[in-house]
Amino acid sequence: MRQPPATPEFRYRAFISYSHRDAAWAGWLHRTLETYRVPARLVGRQTTAGVVPRRLAPIFRDRDELASAIDLGSKVREALAQSANLIVICSPASATSHWVQEEVLAYKRLGRSGNIFCLIVEGEPHASGIAGMEDQECFAPALRFQLAANGEPSAEPTEPIAADARANKDGRRNAKLKLIAGMLDVSFDSLKQRELQRRNRRLTVITAAALLIAAVTASLAIVAMRARHEADVARVAAERRQRQAEDLIDFMLGDLNDKLHRVEHLNIMEEVDNKAMKYFAAMPTTDVTEQALAQRAKALERIGAVREEQGHLADAIASYQAAATLASSLARKSPTDAAKQLQYARILEFIGRAHWYEGELDAAQASFEEAQRVLLRAEPYARQDLELLFELEIVDNNMGHVLEARGRLDEALVSYRSALALSGKLVAAKPDRADWAAELGGAHNNIGKLALLHGDLASAIAEYGSDNAIESALAARDPKDFSQRDSMLTVRAILGRTMALVGEDETGMHHMQQAVDMADGLVKSNPDNSGFQGDLARYSAQLARLKRINSDLPAAGALIARSLSIVGAMVEQNPTENDSRRLQAEAQTERAAQLLAAGQVESAHAQVLVAMEALRPMLAKQPHERATVLANMAAQLLLATTTTDKERAAELLRGVVAIAQAQPSGQADPRLLSMQARALLALGNDASAQPLIQQLWSSGYRDAEWLAVLRREHVAYPINTDFQKKLLAQNSGDH
Repeated sequence: MRQPPATPEFRYRAFISYSHRDAAWAGWLHRTLETYRVPARLVGRQTTAGVVPRRLAPIFRDRDELASAIDLGSKVREALAQSANLIVICSPASATSHWVQEEVLAYKRLGRSGNIFCLIVEGEPHASGIAGMEDQECFAPALRFQLAANGEPSAEPTEPIAADARANKDGRRNAKLKLIAGMLDVSFDSLKQRELQRRNRRLTVITAAALLIAAVTASLAIVAMRARHEADVARVAAERRQRQAEDLIDFMLGDLNDKLHRVEHLNIMEEVDNKAMKYFAAMPTTDVTEQALAQRAKALERIGAVREEQGHLADAIASYQAAATLASSLARKSPTDAAKQLQYARILEFIGRAHWYEGELDAAQASFEEAQRVLLRAEPYARQDLELLFELEIVDNNMGHVLEARGRLDEALVSYRSALALSGKLVAAKPDRADWAAELGGAHNNIGKLALLHGDLASAIAEYGSDNAIESALAARDPKDFSQRDSMLTVRAILGRTMALVGEDETGMHHMQQAVDMADGLVKSNPDNSGFQGDLARYSAQLARLKRINSDLPAAGALIARSLSIVGAMVEQNPTENDSRRLQAEAQTERAAQLLAAGQVESAHAQVLVAMEALRPMLAKQPHERATVLANMAAQLLLATTTTDKERAAELLRGVVAIAQAQPSGQADPRLLSMQARALLALGNDASAQPLIQQLWSSGYRDAEWLAVLRREHVAYPINTDFQKKLLAQNSGDH
């Protein structure tokens, strides 16, 4: 599975602040956010909230009462500082909670007021201003008023961003989706449509689970019936098992069948799970066959999967652990039986995954390591078992994600490389297995991310090239799969941009043109799809830059005009959508650069000022979001070039350096380094620029605009022949 960038700016996606009288709501919200799977169509998209991840975990929820403290503890303050968003569960209890008030104030003092989201569960907003309803106020004072210069609430009111979970308002489901849309800076509709699709799939899951449990219990009933004839002593136990099995079967085929038509109620599957779990708990494990125990473990595993899908992670872990107890017993009795070892290892993986979604990295890593040990012990007895290799690959992949989340990138890289090797063997053995191909692409993608962060452009190009080949092959299998075509064009554009960074402009522009053409085709087939329109606008603007720096101003002008037209309509339709507004500012910056290249300095200055006005508040809100950071740096460099005020120009250039140096991660990103070095050179600080120039040269960075700057500054920057050889070797398949 693919994950967010290797070094996220924040440890937690969100911090949940709540009164402990609302603990049940906090528990529900924590589970539902951490287990929510972002629609694949949105994963990887750049928004002002960062790269859209596949999962929202981890979410921080304080479980301590803090009753003996008079101030927020260091753990809580640290968690607040490391949280990208603050979610406040709003009720009359939380409105009067000292700790909710202090947590909101502490978060606002970090300068992140725009990242506070409210979930109304009880009471009324702003009821404190209505006579007779003061006790119904659900917003804490820190939420209702802006901060003054001294960091305390002022008298100036503000309107919190809120979702209303009450039954007569948004309801739980829509409130959850509104919170997620705000946190990721995506549209509510894009999540709502996906939720409807998931609801339909849930019917299939419930039906499959019911049939599986029915088959297991029917088998146990048959065993019980046969056992009745063996002995008088066994008859009592057999009849007991038969009665329990028949009771469960009657429930599933009777009550459950009726309830399946009302799948909107989430308690349906819980009812099945609870009844099945009681049945299994009552059954002995010493007088049944190994086959029956294996079936029981499989049923418990399925119950865990359904509970995980529902967001009940603690219950899912309980089911998985019950399954693991049975599977472990079977595995110990038959150490040379690869199938039993495989079942046990797979359940351990599920336990690790559930812990990972909970943010319990220690427990997750322990489960993955145990699964790995089980599989490695079984490997000598199943050398040709591809399913065992597949499980080993998944363990490596998941282990890499846990290590990545811990910031142990070198160790994560070892796991990702092992996953790459294993998935390569699997695809070679069975090229038609789409899930194995997807794992291979994910491994390349993960390694490419780390390579780019380390400034290893040759490896990044090789990995993105491999991913591009896989995405293209998967798209070719089903040409009508628009989502897969969108994935393919996105990877093609990333590869093109990266090729241009090492001076391969013709190849880069070729890939970018293909991405633009594919996006154009998708827009024509799906004119109402804003995602496809955004791709067309984004990649048209990026291709326009490559055309401009390669002296093709007419083509660059046509591309940027199209991009501005598309994104202008998008912003007009949804003026609060930050991704579109940033894309518009990026296109405006590129338009200003084209005007400057044509000698229209004043027009260029006016155009980039417009872009800067839009980008400045975005940077203030998300000072470490990479796309916003790079857009601001580019605009400030251009503004410094077009202004006639030398002091103002110097101030802008120092601002570029400050932005670069303030980044907590990805310091080796060549785009970041090059703009920092450009600002230092323009300030006349050649000594500070020189180490950055050397680092860029060593990485093979040869962006055409960067080379033009070096020529103007008379800085020697010869071709790095060693890098060129490495790049050639990797592109020839030596990687």
